[in-house]
Amino acid sequence: MKVAAITLRGGNVVEHEGKLMVVVKNEINQPGKGASVSQITLRDVRTGNKQEIRFRTQEMVERVRLDQIETTFLYGDADSGYTFMQKDNYEQIIVNADIIGDQAAFLQDGMEVEVESYEGKPLSVTLPDTVTLEVVEAEPVVKGQTASSSYKPGILSNGVKVMVPPFIEAGTKIIVRTEDSTYVERAK
Repeated sequence: MKVAAITLRGGNVVEHEGKLMVVVKNEINQPGKGASVSQITLRDVRTGNKQEIRFRTQEMVERVRLDQIETTFLYGDADSGYTFMQKDNYEQIIVNADIIGDQAAFLQDGMEVEVESYEGKPLSVTLPDTVTLEVVEAEPVVKGQTASSSYKPGILSNGVKVMVPPFIEAGTKIIVRTEDSTYVERAK
C-alpha cells in the first residue's frame, strides 16, 4: 500500500530498494525557501543497518502490512532461540535472540506476547509494557539520603540492574517497565 512519506511514524515497516526497513525516526524539515522534506531514519529488518533517507513530503512510499500473532511464551535461551505458541492454532514459532534483544530478560513462562511477522518470518516481539519482579539485592539506605530524591541500584530476580527508590529492600516485589528497564512502582 502506497502512503505519503510525511505520514510515516516510528515502527512502520516500508519496502525501500527491495529491502524491508523499519522507520526509526521521521523528521519534517521546512527550509526557508523550497519544498518541505521528510528526513527518515530507517533500519534494515534483516541486517540491522541504519540508513538516513530524504523524501519530498508528497513522495509516495510502499508501506508493508505485518501479521500480528497473539502468542504465549513457552521456553528458550539465547543460543537456540525463544519458542512461542500461537493462541489460535497452537503452532510453535521460534524467534532468534537478536530479534528480541535485551527484553529477553523479562520473558516469563506463560507471558502473553505479540509477534509481528512478514511472509511467515518473525520480525519483532512486543512484550507487555510492565512486569512484576522481585528485588533480590539492594543496597541499604544511608541515613540522610532520603532528603533528596535519590535512587540506589537494585538487582532483580532475572539479573537485571534497576535504579530503585531508597525505601525498596531485598525481597520487595516491584513493577518494571520492559522497554527501558526502569522502576515504575512497588507491586501491590
